[in-house]
Amino acid sequence: MSPHVARKLAAIVCTDIVAYSRLMGADEEATLSRMKAHRRELWEPEIAGHGGRIVGSAGDALMIEFASAVSAVECALAIQQGMATREAGRPETLQMLLRVGVNIGEVVVDGDDLLGDGVNVAARLQTLAAVGGICISGKVREEIQGKLPAGFADAGEHAVKNIARPVRVWRWPADGQLADAGQSRDDDPLPLPDKPSIAVLPFDNLSGDPEQDYFADGICEDVITDLSKVSGLFVSARNSSFAYRGKSPDIRRVCRELGVRHVLEGSVRRAGRRIRINAQLIDGISGGHLWADRFDRDLEDIFAVQDDVTREIVGALQVALTKDERTRRAARRKVDPEAYDLAIRARSLIHEFSADSLQEARGLLLRAMAIDPNLATAYSWLALIHCVEYTNGWNGAGPDYLRIALGLADQAFAADENEPYVHHARALIHMWLHDLDEAERAARRAIELDPNFAGAYSSLGSILDFAGRHEDAIKALQYALRLDPGYGIARQFLGRTLFSLHRYGEAEEIYRQRLVTAPNSDLARCYLAAICGHLGRREEARRLWREVQAISPGFDIERLRRIMPYRAPAALDHLEEGLRAAGLVD
Repeated sequence: MSPHVARKLAAIVCTDIVAYSRLMGADEEATLSRMKAHRRELWEPEIAGHGGRIVGSAGDALMIEFASAVSAVECALAIQQGMATREAGRPETLQMLLRVGVNIGEVVVDGDDLLGDGVNVAARLQTLAAVGGICISGKVREEIQGKLPAGFADAGEHAVKNIARPVRVWRWPADGQLADAGQSRDDDPLPLPDKPSIAVLPFDNLSGDPEQDYFADGICEDVITDLSKVSGLFVSARNSSFAYRGKSPDIRRVCRELGVRHVLEGSVRRAGRRIRINAQLIDGISGGHLWADRFDRDLEDIFAVQDDVTREIVGALQVALTKDERTRRAARRKVDPEAYDLAIRARSLIHEFSADSLQEARGLLLRAMAIDPNLATAYSWLALIHCVEYTNGWNGAGPDYLRIALGLADQAFAADENEPYVHHARALIHMWLHDLDEAERAARRAIELDPNFAGAYSSLGSILDFAGRHEDAIKALQYALRLDPGYGIARQFLGRTLFSLHRYGEAEEIYRQRLVTAPNSDLARCYLAAICGHLGRREEARRLWREVQAISPGFDIERLRRIMPYRAPAALDHLEEGLRAAGLVD
């Protein structure tokens, strides 16, 4: 007999602070202090006063249980109105405001936790709410109708992830006046491109083994790469789409935040040497499904499976492949399953971007290359590892690492000259070897082969910056960020370029955005300190410089002079002048 599962009816409220990461990046200590004050002085008293209890808390998010829908909505309204009053005096971009979702339904009781669709729907409703607003389900609206004076507007039915039937949504305020209140530029929708556009969300791992998450991620990343090689598509980059990993975002919100029309969702199940991929293409405006299919093949045919997925999507979006694109796809080969597995495990470690993760990735790639000497991406990624280690001074890397990297890139080119990562690696290697002309040629070839390659656009922007072509660099870097709004290193390069043009206000804003995603970036702080020095903010510059030294005790401006391949030394002179103006260097 199966064990008894305890269930009950409950009204669930889910709350989330809007742009919390950005607020933390701007001032972590002050943000935490404000959140604690709001919780102590407003949230907890209102929750207790309406008979609720907090059943879940994760960072900036709360899940609250109430005995009735009326109490839940009354509490949500009191909190939202209280937050608007408490934050009214702050600049809009610094206001701490909430999104709130309310649902009523049966929940599963698991100790102190509540689980099930009743909870999941509330969480989905929260993502649909306006900044400072509330979304409730149709069931909640039926319960509160005629009992509360607040007006809720019918927002129609919404398909939400992992919920079988559409959910009827009602929004407060009914007139939508809060829809943009306190909303930062980070929350503004990006305009759609002039071609079919798509984002691929991380695939679910259905293998029953959490250790296989890297494999599902790897398959998803390869599908993104495959789609991005189609010149007739605009494809949001891996870094931004993977920001939704482990979440269940509203598709319309994803499309709004990434500036795309369509979203691909999928799952991966691996069993021995067999792989099954389920995928579905969704219209981000209507929420309708345009296409869905299942692919069941041997793992050695994984490239063919990815090609099948791409071909189906291209067909569904009515995009035509060019003659060169068709030719390159016809040359795809089988792959050794073990070599492929090692390579994508290595790639997942490269994304962690640390000295230890790169060292571990190196060992996996060497094993993959020993099994399959023609795996061009493995040689390319190993070349990139040597580049990153050289520029960061990790794992004992010296100038000889660039020579080793160039040899690996040559081997990658011999294995597959049409692999974009081959040319991306060559671009970075030649850049650090101070051969900017060859670096530019390689970066542009990578973009020819993969028109949606945000990394190649970012590298091209950096190369153009070092060559003194700053305005061209800005265009390349801005397009990299359009393809990948969450691409931190492109922001760092853009900040450096704007600094070279003495556009200090814009550069400072970019570097502060960079610190949101890379809070331990010593170089971002170094440039911010120089900006403060040029602007006469000496005390702030000294604080930033202390943080630089704490993060990287051996941080050395002279090392930057040795490795940064500027054609004109004036750019680094300008950096040093800012630090000197703040009294930070002699």
